[in-house]
Amino acid sequence: MLSVNTNVGAMAALQALKATNQGLSTTQSRINTGLSVSSTKDDSASFTIAQTLRGDLGGLQSVSSSLSRAKSVTDVAVAGAEQISDVVNQMKSLAYQSADAGIDQASRDAINEDFKALRDQITTIVDSSEFNGTNLLKASGGSVTALQSLQDGTAGGTWDPDSLTVANQGLDLGGTVVTVGATDEIATQATAQAMIDTLETTQTNLNDSLSTLGSASRQIDAQSEFTSKLSDVIEAGIGNLVDADLAKESAKLQALQTKQQLGVQALSIANQAPQTVLSLFR
Repeated sequence: MLSVNTNVGAMAALQALKATNQGLSTTQSRINTGLSVSSTKDDSASFTIAQTLRGDLGGLQSVSSSLSRAKSVTDVAVAGAEQISDVVNQMKSLAYQSADAGIDQASRDAINEDFKALRDQITTIVDSSEFNGTNLLKASGGSVTALQSLQDGTAGGTWDPDSLTVANQGLDLGGTVVTVGATDEIATQATAQAMIDTLETTQTNLNDSLSTLGSASRQIDAQSEFTSKLSDVIEAGIGNLVDADLAKESAKLQALQTKQQLGVQALSIANQAPQTVLSLFR
């Protein structure tokens, strides 16, 4: 049926052209953003999952930053404790020399001066082993705590961070680890002999502290490496959900542009169809 009121062919061509234009707009958006799912309107399930994963990724960045801070604090403490251990070894050597009955008092006095210098150096090392306001070697320097995951550290109730803590070692002179007093000397053979026992106890305590700090540093390294790998896996997962295949989209763009041109021509032809009615009245 020929009609000037209703052009079915034009309506069909127009609907096809609209569908092509919509597909072209979607493809251009994917190429521009690099995302096949950039809004919940595209794919609600994939978008909400990706948003959840993006939240986890941001949390893991906080975990990584926290672990890096703890690593720095711990490594500074390790360096200081190792240096103190070396100093104690030197002090022990001097104590052995001073305990020798065969040396005169003048030599013993000279050895004692070296001993006191090394003793005071321990205090300097302890005071200098600070990072970001935390000093694990000074009794009043506090401890360091870091996030190690995004999991709840306790079951139920308010979210409690899953953390690791590196305890303060307290390497001050006259403490429970470094048992050498702030005024101890080896000016006599008797005090030198007593100091040897004190330094042996200090060495044993220091070895325990070094072991604790070294273990903590390795734990932080392992957790940091795991966090980095986990972040990479989550980021790849987000990409699998929402990233566009640009090679595929480029090919689709060419096809849609061609369909658009053909659709315009088809609509133009369909719009001319009612004009054939005029030929019936000539």
